Amino acid sequence: MLSRESVDALLNPRSFALIGASDKSTFSTLLHGNLVAAGWEETTFLVNPRRREVHGRPTYPTCTAVGRPVDLVHVMVPAAAAPDALRDAAAAGAKAAIVLSSGWSEVGPEGLRRQQELVALAEELGIAMLGPNVLGLVNVGSGIPAMALSDPPTEPGPVALISQSGASCGAMKEFAAMAGVGLSHVCTVGNEAMVTVGHLVDVLVDDDAVGAVAIFMESVKEPEVFAAAARRAAAAGKAVVVLKAGRSELAARTAASHTGALVGDDRVIDAMFTDLGVIRVDTIEEMLVTAGIAAHTGPLDRPGIGVVSISGGACDIVADLADAGGAELPELSAATTAALAERMPDFGHAHNPLDITGAAIIDPTLWTASVQAVGNDPSVGSVLVINSLPWREDGKPFYGQKYVDAIGAGAAAADVPVLYVTQTSQPIGPQAQGVLRTGGITHVVPGLRLAVDGVARVADWSRRRLLSRPEARGISIPRVDAQPLSEAAARDLLVAAGIPVVPSWHVHSAQEAEKAAAETGGPVAMKVVSSDIAHKSDIGGVRLDVEPDRAAAEYDSILTGCRAARPDARLDGVLVSPMRAAAVELLVGVTRDDDWGLLLAVGLGGVLVEVLDDVVLAPLPADEEAVRRMLDRLRGGALLDGVRGRAPADRAVLASAIAGVGRLASALAEQHHAAFDSLEINPLRVDGATVEALDALVTWRT
Repeated sequence: MLSRESVDALLNPRSFALIGASDKSTFSTLLHGNLVAAGWEETTFLVNPRRREVHGRPTYPTCTAVGRPVDLVHVMVPAAAAPDALRDAAAAGAKAAIVLSSGWSEVGPEGLRRQQELVALAEELGIAMLGPNVLGLVNVGSGIPAMALSDPPTEPGPVALISQSGASCGAMKEFAAMAGVGLSHVCTVGNEAMVTVGHLVDVLVDDDAVGAVAIFMESVKEPEVFAAAARRAAAAGKAVVVLKAGRSELAARTAASHTGALVGDDRVIDAMFTDLGVIRVDTIEEMLVTAGIAAHTGPLDRPGIGVVSISGGACDIVADLADAGGAELPELSAATTAALAERMPDFGHAHNPLDITGAAIIDPTLWTASVQAVGNDPSVGSVLVINSLPWREDGKPFYGQKYVDAIGAGAAAADVPVLYVTQTSQPIGPQAQGVLRTGGITHVVPGLRLAVDGVARVADWSRRRLLSRPEARGISIPRVDAQPLSEAAARDLLVAAGIPVVPSWHVHSAQEAEKAAAETGGPVAMKVVSSDIAHKSDIGGVRLDVEPDRAAAEYDSILTGCRAARPDARLDGVLVSPMRAAAVELLVGVTRDDDWGLLLAVGLGGVLVEVLDDVVLAPLPADEEAVRRMLDRLRGGALLDGVRGRAPADRAVLASAIAGVGRLASALAEQHHAAFDSLEINPLRVDGATVEALDALVTWRT
């Protein structure tokens, strides 16, 4: 078990050994140069038994030959020599190691075996191992550039950056510097054989220097560790912003149910990140800027964004961006409007977004009054102030310094966080940063879209992080065997769980079918009953709109056709149900993910759900309130509110039925653990307050 203390030792070493130091190695040259430049020369030791001198300094044959404790070792020897390097490091007192070499799991089964053996050895030695296949890490605030990366950041900021990719990490830290996003840490994790992203987040969240964490990952290693760390971060008010690659590559599973086919790996990640309070983004720019905003603002008390600008065009653009991205631009209160009207010129209009017009050029205090008034409005949770900044590094005084100063004064008097925003994604260089510091501005966002979308994400995260996790509520159901169930048997489970089901008669003869159909008093649906046939309509096992006088003939036709199509299938008669009028149809299913456990899926469209692709996922347990939030996230959720004369759905009744499906699936999984695969109702018919399951399917893993 990797302790938090050992990960902390990895992030805060005071002495270093470069095992395999060489003048021919770029890694070695960069590492040594960074550590020396940061003032660690006296406690940086070069280990190479074949060279007496490297980088112009004497070497040691081993770590133990150094003669004093070594906190952190960088292993740059070939994979075959790495185990001996770790043993030597442990003997010298090292508690942490960064393995830069390649040739491990990324090269195939043999490399994976070597990697697993190295992890086992590190655990035995009590060493926290980062990597293999990494560049290292930088603790900016402590001045520890233990990374083989050129120009590591030296000015600390509030965002910790973690990247699975070493090559991409360089571009990320360069963009952070250009966008004015200060970094507290830069960590590459490579193969994550031992220390994972989750382990690092768990330690970083307790660091006062860290306000938010930005992560680039290709996969989530040790999901339970990551989930626990993400929840701790959300509770602490520190946003975790993730750029996860692989949306286009991760395909849906091959599965026996619609639910299993719809629940692709990427959709699962979206659901879990939503549940964990993680902000997901699509680009490096969005990742770093959003993390920078979150570190500056912390959790927002209200989602409303106030906008103040000297440009009416910028106000129009922001309004469009907010509408497209779901950001809230609330109407200002009467008191705010009145206060602004006293200062605004006659040709100005006091509304949000607020164009203070060119009058602010003559009277810069108009900036101060406007930012303060909007920032103190009861519906506003943050303010975007749009203005220019110098982009050239020419050393000349900025003509607009007085406006920046006035904005800073307004920000200081505002009750909510204020962000300075440029209209384009310009570089925020040393000269611009100096202008901002002089004006008392603490954070800037380059570009309107990055600002609007970033604040909207932080506002949504602020709301989600406070949502309580549903408590599991067990139910009692009959015990079933972990083998295929017919629809009739699955219906019995639904009834036992209190889930509403359309009335049905399980008949075993043509005469019984005719009698059951007559009892309904109208057209019926007839479906073959077989535990061996999951998709009945594919082989003619379903007949709809059958008149009662045709029920007997259809019974015989269904069984004859199914026997011909599936001679191996066991047939157990037919279910007869009354036909229902057209209504909204949902798919409601639960499937088991190997990493994340049971997941509830709700989708619009019934049998057309895969075509419409309007599905929302959430992990179990999910109570009625969690289900209502899922329904709100459906793109076509307005159908539930009633269209073209149909009655609006009773969402309380609907949420109760869907939550019941989740509880039934949990009970089945508890009975059979890993054998349970999925439970699906398709369709769940919704007509006002009438909610009925029309079909059910349970599948198991072999």
